[in-house]
Amino acid sequence: MADAQDVVERSFNINSKLGPRLIAAAEQNAILRIGWTNAGEPVPKNGELGLCPNLPEGARMRALGVLGSWTAPFGSGGTFTIQGDSGAFLGAGNRGNTIVCERLAGDYAGYAMRDGKISILDGAGSDAGAYMEGGLLIVRGATGARVGGGMRDGLIVIHGDVGSDPGAGMQGGRIVINGRCPTPPNGVSLRPLTAAEVKSINKQLNDEELEIPSDAVCLTPTEIIEVEREGGQVSASDLSMIGLVPNDRQHQQSYATYDTVTLVGERGDMGTPVALPLPLMAILPDGKELSLPKDASPHAASILAQQPFLTRSNPRSIDFALVDEHNLADAPELLEASAGAVFDFDHLPAMNSEQLDGFFVAVRTLMGKEKPFGIINGLGRTTNLHVRAAHHKADLAISRIEDGSGVPEAAALPIIGRSAKSNLEGTHTDVGVLLGLSATAHDLAVLKASGIKIIACEVPMADASDLVHWLQTLHQDMAGVLSRLGLDSIDRLQRANLRALDHETAAIGGLRLVGYERPLPHWFAR
Repeated sequence: MADAQDVVERSFNINSKLGPRLIAAAEQNAILRIGWTNAGEPVPKNGELGLCPNLPEGARMRALGVLGSWTAPFGSGGTFTIQGDSGAFLGAGNRGNTIVCERLAGDYAGYAMRDGKISILDGAGSDAGAYMEGGLLIVRGATGARVGGGMRDGLIVIHGDVGSDPGAGMQGGRIVINGRCPTPPNGVSLRPLTAAEVKSINKQLNDEELEIPSDAVCLTPTEIIEVEREGGQVSASDLSMIGLVPNDRQHQQSYATYDTVTLVGERGDMGTPVALPLPLMAILPDGKELSLPKDASPHAASILAQQPFLTRSNPRSIDFALVDEHNLADAPELLEASAGAVFDFDHLPAMNSEQLDGFFVAVRTLMGKEKPFGIINGLGRTTNLHVRAAHHKADLAISRIEDGSGVPEAAALPIIGRSAKSNLEGTHTDVGVLLGLSATAHDLAVLKASGIKIIACEVPMADASDLVHWLQTLHQDMAGVLSRLGLDSIDRLQRANLRALDHETAAIGGLRLVGYERPLPHWFAR
């Protein structure tokens, strides 16, 4: 059996070789083949994953064998035919591809697709068409649980039996089932099709072998009483009860300069690091909000032009794209335009190791392997996050403090620190945290002293001029902190500079209690 890393490298190599040929082949109306020699002899593939992301309009591909996860995602109008099986996430984020899988497909086929057509001719796994926003998904054969889960629009046609909870959480679209269908969950109605619907759907299918009969049933969403969900407990405290002490260093002069720059993506000769003037990645929904008025000062423009943000749409060339289930289909444009990417695994489906390999092959093919990338996961999954980030060679492993557990921020520091020491030493993966609110200079200094490389947070306001003022305030306040501590660089902050200002913070954070000047005794117990 091939080593997983060998499969990943083979997959990257296939994508790199196909890339330059796709547009030329489309212009010549030629079909490119995977799984045959140049002489036409069959050499079936076995597990290659993440193949052919963002097939351009007019491109035609044919593959032979058993393909892995994330095959032909984010397509823009090409045609992909698999003579064999496909793994999970076939055609995920599809935006116009026509995909045919002649045998079985895994879970999450057509996940978050917006347009195009996917035909699976021998059954599919669970969650087919989940979060679908448009397009047509056809499955001939048995389909697993939760088909069309959370779908918002589009059409799913199943010629076969479906598993439990069909249409769970659907908000729009239709699921047509020509087979046995269990009682749908709350919020989904099961009804017969009208004669007009049968005629219209068969016209859309445009295939006599896949036509639906008049006795097929249709699932559609029904109106339910919406109840606001609790997001879990919020963090029980902030970092205000952690002090910063100089440890006998003399203060710096008021006119001294301070180094607050942090690099992300330091991999030696293998990557392109991104410089952050502050160890900060603030989250902004739309990069267009960073446009200043025409009469703004050059200094204000310079501050924004140098500070990268995490944006969900329209990133600048220095920004990092923040990718989750809501903008996954926009991945090709987001990843090409940005300096790097951060993938929010709390808001993407849970994936096993093979599926993660396929995901990263696909997205890193689009963004370029030289660009840095990071992963976000909840604080309660920090160890798993660090293990996966190291295995997949991520540049950042970011723990979300507000994960619903209510763990205080001070208690998060030893959780993250211990896991990083066990799982990230000797790797190029750096540690980050995502705070629930906007950060202060004090927060940045405390977290940096705790070994945190990057701090992500929400912005306190979205107006570009106000953001300039916020960033300028952070720079000035950070300079004040470093001056008081007698340090000339933010990288010289150490855990020895931290003191717990009350007994509770010392008890949960493992820091030296001020006055006592050592951690509490239970931190030394084995």
